[in-house]
Amino acid sequence: MKFVYEGKTKTVFELEDGNYLLKFKDDVTGEDGIFDPGANTVGLTIEGAGKTGLRLTKFFFELLEKKGIPTHFVNANIEETTMTVKPAQMFGNGLEVICRYRAVGSFLRRYGMYAEEGQELDGFVEVTLKDDARQDPPISEDALAMLGILSHDEYKRLKELTREIGAVVKAELQKKGIDLYDIKLEFGRAGDNKEITLIDEISGGNMRAYKNGDYIEPLKLGELILSE
Repeated sequence: MKFVYEGKTKTVFELEDGNYLLKFKDDVTGEDGIFDPGANTVGLTIEGAGKTGLRLTKFFFELLEKKGIPTHFVNANIEETTMTVKPAQMFGNGLEVICRYRAVGSFLRRYGMYAEEGQELDGFVEVTLKDDARQDPPISEDALAMLGILSHDEYKRLKELTREIGAVVKAELQKKGIDLYDIKLEFGRAGDNKEITLIDEISGGNMRAYKNGDYIEPLKLGELILSE
């Protein structure tokens, strides 16, 4: 097992068989002790967040695979908070794709002149560059294509998958009376055919969810979704 890099919420290792091992940490993104899935820094550490995040990721990735949506998931060891995944090539230096159902977070900060907090957005998809130094700037389809990050056809597929995945997650949360406000996803090209594939994770740390109008913090959200 070879160390590759340490990210904000996971440590990555390369395995001898060509797959990768993700070690989930208890760190979550945010600022000044306040959770924010769109933040570029680790804002706080929540004991148990890594294990809960992995359990939730395993749950959703297995569900998506059953629905024919490609992911890089191979298997997970919950007790060791590790997940084995297939290799995937990032788009450029990485993209984040957000599916928004309500106006909150950076969307509201940017467009507050026109949007009201909590306003319905009907699964609006936007793409941002993974670029901490520039605060993960949003980027358009044309700019992505002109810069050689992805093609127009790949953008179309990325958008389709984001809406499909968002709808699956939203429906699962609704079973528990929980409203999904937004979710952040990551994708890569996997396999010999370079199929666009969901990578990274789906956990409470990369979505905002509310119940009866009250925000649910990541650890509690995972417990609610996974409860019988």
